[in-house]
Amino acid sequence: MTKGIFITGTDTGIGKTVISCAMLEKLKQMGFRAQGMKPIASGCELTEQGLRNEDAEALIENSSFVQSYDLVNPYAFEPPVAPHLIAAELEVGINFDVILENFKQLEVGMDYVIVEGVGGWQVPINEKQTVADLAIKLNLPVVLVVGVRLGAINHAMLTYDAICQSGLDCMGWVANIVEENMLNSNENIEAIQQRIKAPLLAKIPYQRSIDVQRISGYFDAINI
Repeated sequence: MTKGIFITGTDTGIGKTVISCAMLEKLKQMGFRAQGMKPIASGCELTEQGLRNEDAEALIENSSFVQSYDLVNPYAFEPPVAPHLIAAELEVGINFDVILENFKQLEVGMDYVIVEGVGGWQVPINEKQTVADLAIKLNLPVVLVVGVRLGAINHAMLTYDAICQSGLDCMGWVANIVEENMLNSNENIEAIQQRIKAPLLAKIPYQRSIDVQRISGYFDAINI
């Protein structure tokens, strides 16, 4: 049976895509067939093939097999703004059933499907639903990516509590140091670790350049 993982974060721009790609790479190294998915993406570039998002393309590149772009990223928006705003402006309804159907198609022949959310856990997707509601619809265990910078402890605790309140399993969290010269980064990570029951899956030092294979080495193993 295919297993899924939903990747969320304490904020936008804290490395969810990098961590998702590193997890795909780690799973492949462990002998699994792994597929990435980015259901909703804003900040896309208009190409001859249509709207394309660099995060979704990175997930495709790091998956076991090359899948159709539209299957991986069914909702792509050009402006780099909150998806519920541009979807409303364009009168595009983001349908969770469409995302679920795409997920089921991506499951075929895979051991794992890694689904990357958009923004943080409570980012609105439409007038009534959030990223949290999408994770609940897919019914997947959650990995929380914590962007380690000033304020990380508060953001990590609030997001972790919200995940737990949703009824989903937080299978672990990743400490991703996003500020090059952050003071007491290890102490901040330890403070979070003491307060979150979910295991710390990996501690990623600040990266000047992104090397997915190198980053995957910070994960000991992935088990759900």
